[in-house]
Amino acid sequence: MKVRIHPALWNQPPCVRIPPSKSMAHRAIMCASLAGGKSTLHNVAYSDDILATISGMCQFGAHIETLKDSVKIEGTQSGQPLQSPIVDCNESGSTLRFLIPIFTLGGQPVTFVGRNRLLKRPQSVYETIYQERGLRFEQSPQAITVQGSLTPGTYEINGNISSQFISGLLFALPLLDGDSTIQIRPPFESKSYVELTLQTLESFGIQADFTGPNTISVPRNQTYHPCDSTIEGDFSQMAFFAVLGAIHGTLDCTGMLTNSRQGDKAILDILKRAGAQIDTLSEGYRIHQSTLSGTQIDLADCPDLGPILMVLAMYAKGETRIVNAGRLRYKESDRISAMETELHKFGVDMQTTQEEVIIRGTGSYCCTQELDGHTDHRIVMSMAVAGICSGHPVTINGAECIQKSYPGFWDDLEGLGIRVEVLEA
Repeated sequence: MKVRIHPALWNQPPCVRIPPSKSMAHRAIMCASLAGGKSTLHNVAYSDDILATISGMCQFGAHIETLKDSVKIEGTQSGQPLQSPIVDCNESGSTLRFLIPIFTLGGQPVTFVGRNRLLKRPQSVYETIYQERGLRFEQSPQAITVQGSLTPGTYEINGNISSQFISGLLFALPLLDGDSTIQIRPPFESKSYVELTLQTLESFGIQADFTGPNTISVPRNQTYHPCDSTIEGDFSQMAFFAVLGAIHGTLDCTGMLTNSRQGDKAILDILKRAGAQIDTLSEGYRIHQSTLSGTQIDLADCPDLGPILMVLAMYAKGETRIVNAGRLRYKESDRISAMETELHKFGVDMQTTQEEVIIRGTGSYCCTQELDGHTDHRIVMSMAVAGICSGHPVTINGAECIQKSYPGFWDDLEGLGIRVEVLEA
C-alpha cells in the first residue's frame, strides 16, 4: 500500500484518542486465558499482533469471543491436548516469546511459525534454557519447534537482550510444582516491561516479586483467577502524536492513564528535556508546539520509542545523541539502518554506530523522494510524522504495516485534518 500524506495546520488544539496499550493487552489476554473462569477485557484494539496472541491462546484451549472493543475469555488451567501443533505468531515478537514457555507446560511438541524477520530475531535465551534442561529446541529461519516440560528452579538470563523472555517465563513458572527464581544479569534493560507483567499477574491472582534489583521470586503451585479489566492507553503510540504536537502544532492526547507504569511514558520527560511544554489533563496530555533543542536520550528502558525520537531529533536544533540503541537493530527491521536510509532522503545530518545515533537537527526539511516503510510499522508512522512536520507532502510505500500495532493510525491523522491519499491499495 502506498500513501501520500498532505500536511495541514490547525488553529485550535485538536484531540486524538490514543489506542489501548498493545503491551498490556498481550499480558491480560495471556493471564485471562490461563485462568479457570470467565474474564472480560475492555478497550481492546485488534491489531495484527493482538490477533496473533488471541489465536495462539485459543489453540492452547481458551475460548475467546471478540466483540467490537472488548474480549470475553473463558480460560483453561489444564495442559490439555493442543488444537494444533503449529502456532502462527505472524510477526509478533511478544506473542512468540510469551507463548513458548506456556505451550511447553503440556510437554507436547509444538512448532511456532511467523512472517518477515520474526524467526530471525534472537531467541538464544530460550535456546540455552531448553538445552540446559535437556528439552528440545530447534530453530530455523522458518520455524521454532520445542518439546518438553519446564521444571522449577533458578533461571539466569542476560538483562540486555529482551525483557520478553523474562515475561514469558513469568507466565509459566507460577504453575509448576516447585519454587523458581529468575536471576537477571545486569545491565537490566526494559525493566519497566517486566514490572508491567508483574502488575498484570497480580491482577489475576499470581504472586511473583522482586526480592532484589535483579532477582524475581516465583512461588509454586499457583492458580490464575479470572479478572475483568480495562486496557489503558498506549504511550508508545501516543509518542507519535506527542512529537507531532511539539513540532507541528499543539494537540491533545486523551485516553491515557497519567499514573501509568509503562516505560514508554518516558516520552514525556524526553520531550520536556528537549524544551516541549506539556500540560496534564484529566485523561491525558496537551502537547504544546515548542522550540526544541537537542538532548541526550537513553533507550535502555524504552527501545520502541527509538524511531519517532529520531524524528524529534531532526527537528530539534543542535545535536541529539541517542544511546543504548543497539536492540533497535533486531526489531521488525534494523530500525537504525532503516531510519538512517529514510532520514537521509530529508537531508538529515545523521551518524550511527552499532549502539548509538547522533543527529544534528536544523528544524527545516523537504523530502522529494519516495519513502519506504521497511515492512516496519514504527518506521512507517515515524515517516508520516517526519513528513507532516516538514510541511510538504510525502509518499510512503509499505503503509499497510501499521496493521501490526495501530490499524487506526491513518484515520486518526485524518481526524486532525491531515489528508491521507491512497495511491496504491
